[in-house]
Amino acid sequence: MSGYDAEAHHSYVDFVAMYLPRELNLPTLDSSKEFFSPPLPYMFPAFVQVICRNIVNSGDLVKACKPIYEVSAQIFQSFLYFATVFFYLKIFKIIHKKKTLINVNVLILISLLTVNYRTFLMIRGEPYILFLNSFLLYRFALLLKNSFEYKKSDLLVFGFVIGSLALSRQWALLLFPSFFLILFLFPSTNFKKTYFKFLFWSFSIGVLLSAWFYFGLFFEYGTFTAFNMDPTSFSFSNQPKSFYIPDLNSLNLMFSKPIRPNFPNEFFPIIYSDLWGDYWGYFSFTRDAGLTGRNQALIGDYLARVNIVSIIPTIILLLGFFSSLKLLRNKPKKEKDYFYIYILLTIVVSFTGYIWFLIKYPSPPSGDTNKATYMIQAFHLLAFLGVNYLENLRLNSFNRYLVTIFLLLLTYIHNFSAMLTHY
Repeated sequence: MSGYDAEAHHSYVDFVAMYLPRELNLPTLDSSKEFFSPPLPYMFPAFVQVICRNIVNSGDLVKACKPIYEVSAQIFQSFLYFATVFFYLKIFKIIHKKKTLINVNVLILISLLTVNYRTFLMIRGEPYILFLNSFLLYRFALLLKNSFEYKKSDLLVFGFVIGSLALSRQWALLLFPSFFLILFLFPSTNFKKTYFKFLFWSFSIGVLLSAWFYFGLFFEYGTFTAFNMDPTSFSFSNQPKSFYIPDLNSLNLMFSKPIRPNFPNEFFPIIYSDLWGDYWGYFSFTRDAGLTGRNQALIGDYLARVNIVSIIPTIILLLGFFSSLKLLRNKPKKEKDYFYIYILLTIVVSFTGYIWFLIKYPSPPSGDTNKATYMIQAFHLLAFLGVNYLENLRLNSFNRYLVTIFLLLLTYIHNFSAMLTHY
């Protein structure tokens, strides 16, 4: 399947596969525009290509094996998606002390995120971030439940996952600061010492596993977080006013024709339309010169309705976020409070980091670095807070809860076609 910068990701796979299995060489800027991306997501398709080129008889093995490793990667990443949801279910079973694994609130809110389906079908690092982070959060929930009475095996597992996240995509680095920020919220000095000791050793392991890649970028390009665009000096003026504040015409288009090239380089309309629909059109319609595509007008009308009905889950996500703010005002009392504070802080850190990136690396006139896939980790964490809101609603007003779930199910049924590729 084609996707964001597909040729660059394919060239990354082809470059790595060229040297496997004898050695691991990573592409430079001349070899792939994705040279700055860590290698973990490319290893599986690269090994598939190695196997393929030893089986297939073709004059152009790279071209012949590309469809095979693409499909193989899609199948593998589909398993990662189901594994991610499985760990989410286990997390909420622990946090909310559920007796059963199945949780309708988790399944409906995660499944509603249209961005999931195209993200897990593209060769890139975000599917790995979601899977690894789901496992990390599961282990974190277990440790909170056990008052952080950890074993050496916990350190090794936590550190290994941290290192693997760092080797998946640079966006994963935004998941780490909040582990340290919540340290200041723990009331017990002894608990703080235990928790800090755990963080120190586990993150040391993670750094040891992943630092080689980032130091490689630093020595080659002069920065630990290299990118394929030249950075500008940070200034809010790097982006026009419309980037921050959409006008009425853009808001109208967001609910009437939410596909490019409408409202170009406007943060909120694009990110909203790309979260629930497919603003950039890589999944919903076949592109032609990047601007038009087969049935684009018809699909644009449908995606407009998707944006309208998706106001319902958006409200749930926002209610979950704002209701969680009281955890910062009040003194946390339970392990789940600390868990949700971590989630809340990570959402803030992630979106702050992303906005900083969009300002530091502006891409007018289209704003093509503004994609929901890049911040899919934050949207999943927003869904966590939405699930918490639904859990509280179920306990406090069961009838309102049933009405809400019914509306979310109707939204899912209406939006289902947006979750299917129309190529």
